[in-house]
Amino acid sequence: MDFSSLWNLQGQLFALLAVGLLLRKVGLFNETAKTLLTDLVLYVTLPCSIILSFQIDIKAELLGSLSIIFLISVGVQVICYLLTRITFLKVDPAKRSVLHYGILVSNAGFLGLPIAGELFGATGLMYASIYLIPQRVVMWTAGLSIFSPAAVNKKQAARKVILHPCMVAVYVGLVLMVIRLSIPAFARMTLSSLGGCTTALSMLLIGSLFGEMKREHLHIDRNLVQFSFLRLVLIPLVSLVIGQLLGIDSLLIGVGVILAAMPGGSSTVILASKYGRDTTYASKLVIISTMLSLVSIPFWGMIL
Repeated sequence: MDFSSLWNLQGQLFALLAVGLLLRKVGLFNETAKTLLTDLVLYVTLPCSIILSFQIDIKAELLGSLSIIFLISVGVQVICYLLTRITFLKVDPAKRSVLHYGILVSNAGFLGLPIAGELFGATGLMYASIYLIPQRVVMWTAGLSIFSPAAVNKKQAARKVILHPCMVAVYVGLVLMVIRLSIPAFARMTLSSLGGCTTALSMLLIGSLFGEMKREHLHIDRNLVQFSFLRLVLIPLVSLVIGQLLGIDSLLIGVGVILAAMPGGSSTVILASKYGRDTTYASKLVIISTMLSLVSIPFWGMIL
């Protein structure tokens, strides 16, 4: 990606964030609207983008690339899990669970997929969809056990992963690609129109998160600084170095690094609230890391 394209993309993201923040501040973007748009992205626009991204000619090397990006993601999740075993051990348990979950589960699904599509095109979006499979497994197993070990139910966790709307879109996309079934022109145009809304809606929603900031969210402690460094710098850096040492294709490395560089996931706040953890701290973690990612993501884009 050239510099002009990268900065234009960054300018677009900032502008959309600003619109989302403004809509929240003037009261047009209330909780009901936010919930509705979140469901619209997860259940409609993202799945449409994913299905469309698989509409390419299948080749033997493509199947190999899909396997490699899957293994890259597994490796990243292993690194994240190891980090939870050695970091923040002396932090208050209510905050430690938030920090550890944030390391394990990033916002790669909601924020990462649209950005991967913008940076690397349809093929990058397809790789990103496969990359997210291990994280979704971790989210409903090891991630959930951080907040409440007793809440982890293998059958429920498997069901949530298998039936996730974006996972269903991957199944559909893979089947269409394997059987070489071409989508009719009108259906392709419909998927393209709906999928094209993903980036805008995602950024508006994240901008509304900034609009909810309170004074206590502005205080950053040492642990949040360390978390942001781990989440936004160290994890993608390790992914980049290992990928280059192994001689992996540059596109696969690019997708893996960008998704590894995503900030803390919004589900951190939801689970912290559900299981009686520090919800304010979870909100602060998501907001601060997301704000910093607006600087770190272009940085990784320039390197890649």
